[in-house]
Amino acid sequence: MKITDAKVIVCSPGRNFVTLKIVTDEGIHGLGDATLNGRELAVASYLTDHLIPLLIGRDADRIEDTWQYLYKGAYWRRGPVTMSAISAVDTALWDIKAKSLGVPLYQLLGGASRDSVLVYGHASGATIEDTVAAVADYLKLGYKAIRAQSGIPGLASTYGVGRGKMYYEPAEEGGAPVENLWSTEKYLNFAPQLFARLRKEFGEDIHLLHDAHHRLTPIEAARLGKNLEPFHLFWLEDPVAGELQEGFHLIRQHTTTPLAVGEVFDTIYDCQQLIQNQWIDYIRTTVVHAGGITHLRKIANLAEIYHVRTGCHGATDLSPVCMAAALHFDLSVHNFGIQEYMRHSDQTDQVFPHSYTFAEGFMHPGDAPGLGVDINEALAAKYPYRRAYLPINRKLDGTMHSW
Repeated sequence: MKITDAKVIVCSPGRNFVTLKIVTDEGIHGLGDATLNGRELAVASYLTDHLIPLLIGRDADRIEDTWQYLYKGAYWRRGPVTMSAISAVDTALWDIKAKSLGVPLYQLLGGASRDSVLVYGHASGATIEDTVAAVADYLKLGYKAIRAQSGIPGLASTYGVGRGKMYYEPAEEGGAPVENLWSTEKYLNFAPQLFARLRKEFGEDIHLLHDAHHRLTPIEAARLGKNLEPFHLFWLEDPVAGELQEGFHLIRQHTTTPLAVGEVFDTIYDCQQLIQNQWIDYIRTTVVHAGGITHLRKIANLAEIYHVRTGCHGATDLSPVCMAAALHFDLSVHNFGIQEYMRHSDQTDQVFPHSYTFAEGFMHPGDAPGLGVDINEALAAKYPYRRAYLPINRKLDGTMHSW
C-alpha cells in the first residue's frame, strides 16, 4: 500500500488546527494532528515543504521505518516543530493501517486494557466560590475527576481561569501576546485555601487536580506540594519548568503529593531521568507533540517499569484527531492513569466528526475503523487561519517569567 498524496489543512473553527491528510493507492486516507499552539504555520510549512515530498511513494504499512526515516534522516532532531510534524505523519499512518484492516486503532495496540478511559475536566472561576460552583457543575455532568484553578486576590488574571464555563482557550488574536502579571508569593499563600474549601464542600470522593504551569522553583514547588498534602490531590501538574529534570528530585524529597509533567516534552529523552528515578508519578506527553502513537508507546513502556502512569495532555489546542488517538492509546496501555478532556466548541466538533463518546466521567474512542474521526474539508475551508498567541507572563517588577 503506497502513499500517493498528502496535504496539510489549516483551519480555525474557534481556534487554529493543523491537520495532515495522507492518501494511499487503495483509496484509504488517514489523519494526523499537527497543531502547535501559537506556532501552527511553522509545522504546516515543515510538513508541506520538507516531509510530504519524502512521503510520496513510500509504503504506508512501514510505520516504524517511516518514523525513524523522518527522525534520524533529518539530522536536526527533536524540537516541537519537528516532532509535531512527525507525530502527524505517524498518527495518520496508524489510522490508515487500522482502516485497511477494518478495526479500531486500539485493537492494533494490543486491544483494550480497560472498558473505558477516566477523564478529568477543568473547573475555574475568578474567585474561590466561583470555582466551587464550577466544580459542582462538572459533578452534575458526571465527572469523577476535576482540575481546579482560581483567580488569585491581587492579580488581574492567572493561568487556567477561562473566559467561559466549558471552553478554555488561552490563545488570543492580536498583534502581540497578551501580558499577564504574576506573584509567586500570592499564589503560594492562596492555593491551599482553594483546596481546603473544595474538600470542605465536596469531601474526599472526587479526584481533585491542580496545575502550577511551570511557574515555581523546586523549593517553592516543594512547599506547595507539602501544603497541599492534607487535601489529597490526584496530582500537582507542572510544578516547575521541565528542562531541569533533577529539580523534581528536590520536590520529591519534601512532599508526597503526586507529581505530573510532560505536555511540553518532545521525546523520551526529556523524561528519561524523571521516570527512571521515580521523581514523577504521571507522564503527560501527548500524541501530537511527542512523536505520535509509535513514540508515545515507547515512553509508556519505559514508565511502566518504574510505576509511572500516563496522563496525556488533552487541551483544546489539540484537535479531535489527537483526542481520538489519545483515547485509543489510553484504552490499550496497561499503565494508564487519567486523560485530560477539554471539550471542543460546536464548530470544531462539526469540522471533525468523531465516534468517541463521554459518559459519567469516562470516555471511549468508539469501534469505527481507524481513529474514528474525519475532517469535513468543505466546512473547514470556511474557517481560515487566524494568527493568535498564547499569553506571556511577567513578575510584578516586570521580569519575564514562565506563563
